Amino acid sequence: MTSGEAEEPLETIGFAALSTAIENRLIQAGASSEVSRILALNCASCERDGTLSHGVFRVRGYIDSLTRGWADGRAMPVVEEAGDSFIRVDGRNGFAQPALAAAKPAITAAIEGTGVAVVALRDSHHFSALWPDLEVFARDGCTAMAMIASGKLAVVPEGARRPVFSTNPFGFATPVAGTDPLVFDFSTSSMSHGDLQLAASDGVAVPPHTGVDAAGNESEDPKAILDGGGLRPFGGHKGALLSLMIETLAAGLTGGSFTYEVDMEAPTGAHTFRTGQLYIVIDPRRGGNESYPERVASFIDMLREAGMDRLPADRRYANRAAAEARGIPMSEEIRALLAGE
Repeated sequence: MTSGEAEEPLETIGFAALSTAIENRLIQAGASSEVSRILALNCASCERDGTLSHGVFRVRGYIDSLTRGWADGRAMPVVEEAGDSFIRVDGRNGFAQPALAAAKPAITAAIEGTGVAVVALRDSHHFSALWPDLEVFARDGCTAMAMIASGKLAVVPEGARRPVFSTNPFGFATPVAGTDPLVFDFSTSSMSHGDLQLAASDGVAVPPHTGVDAAGNESEDPKAILDGGGLRPFGGHKGALLSLMIETLAAGLTGGSFTYEVDMEAPTGAHTFRTGQLYIVIDPRRGGNESYPERVASFIDMLREAGMDRLPADRRYANRAAAEARGIPMSEEIRALLAGE
């Protein structure tokens, strides 16, 4: 571009238009209107906030699971109150976000009654980021955490000869006085499986120690890691132990399938996996601490003053503000979606 030449405006799409386009595609694939609406809002939110590995990129995987009958897009979740604070949810081979939405009245009642809700969700497919699930609770004044035995065997810890864990994400959210909630969401692997697939698609090398190839050799080639190899846990044995804990709680405690079990039953090429998730939601005021959000805000101020000028969710909120002002950047995935491809 020469000096003085006007910059070509970025092509964008509005949030509502993108959400509607995703919803329509999911309905065409056999999901109910309500399930499609919830999943579409989730995917559009991820795209808007720049979490591209969990945005429109995921729609093809949802459609694949729906059209081949692997996941039930019309499932009616069963919610059972197993105690004053313990809620069991059977997703009935549907998707996790609609199952969690079905449990919201019971979660609200548990928090009002005891200040805590433990949600054990089983037999459901979670195929997105955790932060959209958790941010809602934090905006209602609660702290919340979640973990998923996420499905496909993809992680090879030191000493193992093959993948034994999934990427097993963990998420946390808390209200912060005077600003947006602090929310983080990370896989216990060195990289999320979605980001690894994007790197392979883009032909980009991954950082050292991200994973191994089929022969167990360290590799920076995402295609080699995907083709019979596996990701490493982050932080060596510490990430591996976190993954072990998540498998135990999100699969064992909930009654969902362990990763190795669901990986054996999933059809070849499956994108979504029927397993378990655990959510824990806490009302901090029950600790006799009405000033909790203010104390968290002071703590975060200290972190920023000490040089931690970028904290979890900062980039997502900045992307959200930009998208709300100018629209969501048009990607090839969005173009393909709009074209019905």
